[in-house]
Amino acid sequence: FIDFKEFLLAVDVTSAGSPEEKLNWAFKMYDVDGNGVIDPEEMTKIVNSIYAMMGPNQALVDQYESPQERAESIFKRMDINADGRVEMKEFVRCCLDDQKLIGLLTPLSQ
Repeated sequence: FIDFKEFLLAVDVTSAGSPEEKLNWAFKMYDVDGNGVIDPEEMTKIVNSIYAMMGPNQALVDQYESPQERAESIFKRMDINADGRVEMKEFVRCCLDDQKLIGLLTPLSQ
């Protein structure tokens, strides 16, 4: 088996396509239950996985913000129409407009 970090590295290295195509793929990966939207619980799982992957160095950088707080902040930025869920178009648009957000959600492709 491979871990999440190895998986993301493999995808980043082997994937071709525009940023939009990569973000569409990432959205589908983050939409854990496959219902076409990312809900707050899924966002929290994503951020927790990224924090775990980044290890203790990430904890030092974000010592004032927990993974839960980070997930809530990201979710609020992405939920453009404030309906309590993030659709693919919101996810892609928000990521393309915010380089910091891309860095948070795809830490290995920087």
